[in-house]
Amino acid sequence: MNPATDDPMDGTGQDGARLHISGLFVGFVTGLPQLLFPVLAAVFGVRKADNPALLPILIAAVLILSLFFRWLIWLRFRYHVGADDIRIEKGLLNRTARSIPYDRIQDVSIEQKLLARIMGLSEVKFETGGGDGDDATLRFVTLEEANRLRALIRARKAGVTVTQDVPQTVEAEDIETIFAMDGKRVFILGLYSFSLIIFAAVGGLAQQFDFLLPFDYWDFKRWVGLAQESGVNVNTINRVGILAQLILAFGAFSSLIFIGFATGVVRTFLREHGFRLTQTAKGFRRQRGLFTLTDVVMPTHRVQAAVVQTGPIRKRRGWHSLKFVSLAQDSKQESNYVAAPLATLDEVWRISKAAGIEAPDGDERLRTGAALHWIMHWFLLVPPILVAMAALVIFADTPVAPTLLLLLLLVMAALLFWCDWRKYRFGLDDQQLYLRRGWWQQQWTLAPQVKVQSVEIAQGPLARRYGLASLKFGIAGGSLEMVALPLATAQAIRTAVMEKVAEVDYSAINQSR
Repeated sequence: MNPATDDPMDGTGQDGARLHISGLFVGFVTGLPQLLFPVLAAVFGVRKADNPALLPILIAAVLILSLFFRWLIWLRFRYHVGADDIRIEKGLLNRTARSIPYDRIQDVSIEQKLLARIMGLSEVKFETGGGDGDDATLRFVTLEEANRLRALIRARKAGVTVTQDVPQTVEAEDIETIFAMDGKRVFILGLYSFSLIIFAAVGGLAQQFDFLLPFDYWDFKRWVGLAQESGVNVNTINRVGILAQLILAFGAFSSLIFIGFATGVVRTFLREHGFRLTQTAKGFRRQRGLFTLTDVVMPTHRVQAAVVQTGPIRKRRGWHSLKFVSLAQDSKQESNYVAAPLATLDEVWRISKAAGIEAPDGDERLRTGAALHWIMHWFLLVPPILVAMAALVIFADTPVAPTLLLLLLLVMAALLFWCDWRKYRFGLDDQQLYLRRGWWQQQWTLAPQVKVQSVEIAQGPLARRYGLASLKFGIAGGSLEMVALPLATAQAIRTAVMEKVAEVDYSAINQSR
């Protein structure tokens, strides 16, 4: 990390800092796949040329230009940690200087991909909850510098005056491991994470590079011809009969299932290997990842709600997952903070208790929603189905008997609505709100009433006609909605929650944190 010279954009007059020079090599190597299309363009551009030496020259030119522009970007990138904010300055032609106040930073996470970890480098990500993903990222700094920045920013957020060379604060005496996953549990989670994403990836690559194939890969006759050229007697397979075809179909289906489970296990091991959740004096620290190691710290007071999820198969084995609703996103794919991907209920409630959210005290406080809510939604499906049946008979000359099969959709919808009504529960006690939904993927949401920022009563035309309402609670980073409530019940809950919120001195809470 080299010191930078004074810059007129630096209002403090102090030097900023550059990223580590080794990050140029890491960024260049990891960015090579992005150069695939320019290299292919160079290959096709000179394939008819008489001089074959042009090809390596053009490829070398593409690589050198990529490295040169990365060097320019590195040269013009500086960051400065001030007394009130962190400022990031970048840009080749258009220079930008972005300041992020410490009190707006929700999370500071450290990530190490494989090559960066080998080089001893890290990425520092600052999240403010103001958009999707990371608001600012420093690629790449040393691991020591990353830990120093996180400790410094956490101290500045807490109002502690420290110097720029503050050492890493590990708080070893306060660290307690409250949840961890060994290899066996990661493997079990992988089995539950069945995925066929590999076929989507292969299909996408085939669609992008189909021009390199000598034939259309959707041409079935061509594939049959290739099989015959390889010695496969298609006529013999046809003569064997339906039994052989069923065996082949079973083999193909079994292979598909095996690939799906294998893909889920591999993806899970890459993401969750070495999962460890520890509790410090200020919050939760989560470390996980095989090739990409992530180290994320989330203060306890940022937890707005707990979401406990399970499925029909997982529940029979006693497995659940726990996520925390927070302003800081876990990733672009996960809007919540994953605290326990696969845990028993005892482990889940122990973690949630550490975040200030207690386990529900049985079902005696929970109430069932009004069945009329689901019945009204079912009746709303009847007119579109009847219109579709009439259109088939009038405009498509379809016999009446086949169109009656569309009525099965109403039967299926009625069954699904009934299952949803059976599992739906809502309630509250003196401290928390509770919501349970889902007959297939079951989900518990628990939110402290003092974390509620707004309460809204919503009524549609039919709901207003029959005295029903929905109750929407706004919480930072998410929302919670209770449906199928009698209007009087919704009003009573709103009044109780707002009275609880009014008792809280949020300025005192922020100062104590």
